[in-house]
Amino acid sequence: MKKKKLHTDFQAAVTFVNSYNTPVPADILLKLYAYYKIANENFDNPGSKTPLINAFKANALIQAKNTTGEEAMASYIALVKKELQ
Repeated sequence: MKKKKLHTDFQAAVTFVNSYNTPVPADILLKLYAYYKIANENFDNPGSKTPLINAFKANALIQAKNTTGEEAMASYIALVKKELQ
């Protein structure tokens, strides 16, 4: 996938997820969270006030730690298409 198309498709997938009204299973949300953070090179600690949620988010990031930014974008798009569209 060309870089510009990848970025465009990624932004479209993010917009779709942000406007999605049906509850999404937690495991899917955590994968999307990790891919999004990696794709945007945002390596800040999870910001939830609930330690358990922070632990799940940190675990999702650890599981995806060897993913490049472009791979994360492609994985995010594929996951949205497979699970939500």
